[in-house]
Amino acid sequence: MSFALASCVRVPSGEGGAIGAGVASYYSRSLNGRPTASGERYDRDDLTAAHRSLPFGACVVVVNAENGRSVRVRVNDRGPYAKERLIDLSEAAARELGMVKRGVARVRLYRC
Repeated sequence: MSFALASCVRVPSGEGGAIGAGVASYYSRSLNGRPTASGERYDRDDLTAAHRSLPFGACVVVVNAENGRSVRVRVNDRGPYAKERLIDLSEAAARELGMVKRGVARVRLYRC
C-alpha cells in the first residue's frame, strides 16, 4: 500500500461515531491507474474509497453488516454515482470485507 492511515483526516460524526449506512460497491479493474477526483491515481491494491461528501483524506471504517468484517479506507475520490450506493471501495478494501464475489454489500461507516 502506498499511504499511511496516520495521515487521514478525522471525520466528524454524530451519535456513537456512526456516519452512515447503506450499500457499498467496488471499482472495476478497468479503472486501475486512472486519475481520481483528488488527483491521485486509483490503485486497486490501496485501501481507498469514493464518497460523495466526505473530505479527501478522511479515514473511514467500513463494516460489512452481513459478515462483520471491517476495513479502514481513505477517501480519495467522489462517487458513487448510483443513487442507491453509499460508498465505492477499492478492490483491496472489497477483498478485506469479503464482498468481491457479490460485488455489493450492506455496510455501516464509522469515523476512524
